[in-house]
Amino acid sequence: MWDYDGTLVNSVPKNIDITKQILSIVAPHLTGENLPGCLKSEAAYHEVNHNSKNWQDLYKNYYGLNDGEITKAGKLWAAYQLKNNTPVSLFPGIEDLINELSWLPHGICSQNSADNIRNVLEDNKMNEHFKAVIGYNDVANDAQKPLPESGIKCLANIFGETKDKLILYIGDHEGDVRFARNLASKLCKSNKVISLAATYSGATPDSWFYKPDFTLSTPVDLLKIVEH
Repeated sequence: MWDYDGTLVNSVPKNIDITKQILSIVAPHLTGENLPGCLKSEAAYHEVNHNSKNWQDLYKNYYGLNDGEITKAGKLWAAYQLKNNTPVSLFPGIEDLINELSWLPHGICSQNSADNIRNVLEDNKMNEHFKAVIGYNDVANDAQKPLPESGIKCLANIFGETKDKLILYIGDHEGDVRFARNLASKLCKSNKVISLAATYSGATPDSWFYKPDFTLSTPVDLLKIVEH
């Protein structure tokens, strides 16, 4: 199972553009000269994104929105994602990797929109490899990652049940490690969940409290782990 942003695709340019549009509606005082510094470059965005606990933390403690503005922003995100045409690219090596591992069932658990993810997969002719895509709109607001509900739903959609599985979850955020741990504790003991951190988008697992089982400096590193 995969995270999406920062793991399968570099969606930072699109996410920055969408965020600027949403801020102009829900928090116009944070636009123009007052635009948060972390939205002024991809490098700055990557840094705060990897430091934040989740998107709500990002909006509150790094962009400066209040709780009411965050609620309004969350309701706009899916619609603005779908109509935004900023290009999103797969990380180098992802397409070849997924094709080589096509004999395995793949799923996605993300706080992105499932419709948006499916559109990008379709554009890259990869939809058939992903048997389930669970976005933030597929689970309740109070059940988002790092809580395990989206992972349980993803497994159920792929297999019809959630027993006797060896699960690899690949993400680029400390919250993804917590998600893998929470998933393991929620599933029955016949399952095993392994956490992998993708560092090729700038993640720094050495600084995290929750450590992954493995790190991937390039996507192809996953092949060695699967073969082992």
